[in-house]
Amino acid sequence: MVVLIVRLIFMVIGGIGGYELGELMERSYLQNLDPTYSIIGFIVSIIVCVGLGFVLGGAAGRYTAKLLNRFEVAIQDIPGTDLLMGAVGIIAGFLIAFLPSMILFRSYPGWLFAVVLYAVCGVIGYIVAVQKKDDLIALFRPSRHALAAEEERKPVAARILDTSAIVDGRIADICQTGFLEGQLVVPRFVLNELQAVADSEDPLKRNRGRRGLEVLNALQRQERVEVRIEEADFPELSGVDAKLVALAKALNLPIMTTDFNLNKIAELQGVRVLNVNELANSLKPVVLPGETLTLTLIREGKEPGQGVGYLDDGTMVVVEGGKRHIGKEVRTVVTSTLQTAAGRMIFASLSDREG
Repeated sequence: MVVLIVRLIFMVIGGIGGYELGELMERSYLQNLDPTYSIIGFIVSIIVCVGLGFVLGGAAGRYTAKLLNRFEVAIQDIPGTDLLMGAVGIIAGFLIAFLPSMILFRSYPGWLFAVVLYAVCGVIGYIVAVQKKDDLIALFRPSRHALAAEEERKPVAARILDTSAIVDGRIADICQTGFLEGQLVVPRFVLNELQAVADSEDPLKRNRGRRGLEVLNALQRQERVEVRIEEADFPELSGVDAKLVALAKALNLPIMTTDFNLNKIAELQGVRVLNVNELANSLKPVVLPGETLTLTLIREGKEPGQGVGYLDDGTMVVVEGGKRHIGKEVRTVVTSTLQTAAGRMIFASLSDREG
């Protein structure tokens, strides 16, 4: 394509040159001859010059194609920032050379010095721009104070905590590891429910409520999260779950919970839910069929002959034929796994050594 374009350019130039040559021949040699000779002279000069342009254009086109290929290979190793800053430096150098060249070098041979001045300023501008590109780019970057101010203007990520997530306590550990940041919104009606549970006469409920209050205090002491008490209430709604869903819709925030029923109710109403149990299940080690597990069987399973044990992370393992080994530590082979909303179950069989 490059050879064809260059060849066409040379042929057009050759045609123009042939026409000019024909006119020169007519004025100098053919003006006194028969007009037929003038026409023949025009045609011959144009054909000769176009043919010469065809030959020279082919050679020039092939040479130009080689130069473009070399340039393409060479430019691949040059970073884009160097090319950009180099172009900016050359333009700046030309602008600097423009004023003195217009004032000092207006006539011949002054324009020769102007060309030299443009070349020198362009080269200097290219070198300075490439060598000092980091400093020049830094001038157009926002300052640290501007970046900090922009970060402050960004909306803070927030989640609504329900009573079950607070009492569960794992939310504090998640925040402590740094995987959860931003605001944790605790509605006033959730705090009231937590206080009522802590004041309950039932020792189990009282301990759960006090644990929830301790978790809230631990969250308030952490630097990566901010606990915000939300005063909005919905007196027309009676249940805490209904108020949580309404608040999540009003604030356009997700609910963080461990309550399976609240999870389903919120999803049905289009509210995003972050279930701590699902997070814990997703972080459990993957157990594949064929792997061996060593565990203690502690009770019977639902089906005849089954024994049930638990891994350290609480995952239930159902062992076929493990009933007679209840109370003992056995070696098992995983046969399959089942993921449910309540957690993960592993089904295994006794290894040959135990059978």
